[in-house]
Amino acid sequence: MKFIFIVQGEGRGHSTQAIALHEILIKNGHEICAVLIGQSKRREIPSFFIDKIKAPIIGFQSPNFVLDENNKGLKIRKSFLANLLQTRTYIDSLKAIDQSVKKHQPDVIINFYDLLAGIYSCFYKKKREFRFVCISHHFVFQHPDFEFPKGHFADKFLLNCHSVITSAKSDLKLALSFVPMNDIPQQQLFAVPPLLRSEVRKLKSKDLNFILLYIVNDGYAEEIIAWHENNTHLKLVCFWDRKTIEDHFFPHKNLVFRQLNDVDFLEHLRTCSGYASTAGFESICEAMYLGIPVMMVPTANHFEQLCNSIDAEKAGAGIRNDEFNVSLLTEYLHKHKNQTAEFRNWADLAENKIMDLIFAKR
Repeated sequence: MKFIFIVQGEGRGHSTQAIALHEILIKNGHEICAVLIGQSKRREIPSFFIDKIKAPIIGFQSPNFVLDENNKGLKIRKSFLANLLQTRTYIDSLKAIDQSVKKHQPDVIINFYDLLAGIYSCFYKKKREFRFVCISHHFVFQHPDFEFPKGHFADKFLLNCHSVITSAKSDLKLALSFVPMNDIPQQQLFAVPPLLRSEVRKLKSKDLNFILLYIVNDGYAEEIIAWHENNTHLKLVCFWDRKTIEDHFFPHKNLVFRQLNDVDFLEHLRTCSGYASTAGFESICEAMYLGIPVMMVPTANHFEQLCNSIDAEKAGAGIRNDEFNVSLLTEYLHKHKNQTAEFRNWADLAENKIMDLIFAKR
């Protein structure tokens, strides 16, 4: 069968999920005709994504968040207004998506949580006759058994609206989950294991006595530098994507900032003592698969990451905090209960479960 991927370009999670599914489909004899990835002025297509995806890659402008003046938290209202002003650009993006679909005539479009892909499905699905499959951990939040943090009524409403639009007219929603959950067939909602790439599954952990960090928004760097000034005896390696600073930036001894490189990141992940990150889904799963204790610091005003951190903490990934106080992680390391075997048993079911669902006749 012929596939087109449409990938949200924020962070690295959706990109690595696309790489993992790409591996699975190619191994099983299918064709990925094109991979369309959402971009913004703030984000570039990651080099590791270009290297790993063996299919034509097409970038298009897609909605994104506006950050606060410190380049850390999200400005929800400004994000809405800024994206509204880009309506003309996004209409052009929808046309670009349609050109690829018209050219390749895929049997299936896989959407890795890009908003415009859902809008495209809403207006073009009947005309182009493709099956529309949506994959993301965000769909766990639509599951009736998911427990949200108390309050946050407006945030829950907005998150649900975003997911509804993203999966408009979908034939199947695959909710990537830290733990097994019941399926909801009447909503075409199925809980599936995380999509981890083959190279992650081959890694073996080895503690080399340092803490690894990953920050999506580089404004958190100042917070990390300030903390480390009083803890210079601890070795920290932090990955970020601040393009104006060279790779291997040393603010002071035992603290280095690295440009995001997926091979180097995974090598550091397998050899670190603990991992601290803004609370994205994918890298937490990678750490859990390797048995690495995690501290999650949700990006300010990022409700999805707050939900992720609570969910991951319940699943045994580690602890959560409101700031990058790495002392909390180092104190937690000896208390961490290793649940690697249980998580691996679940994660290793991903290929069979996802393939069965994608190709099931309905």
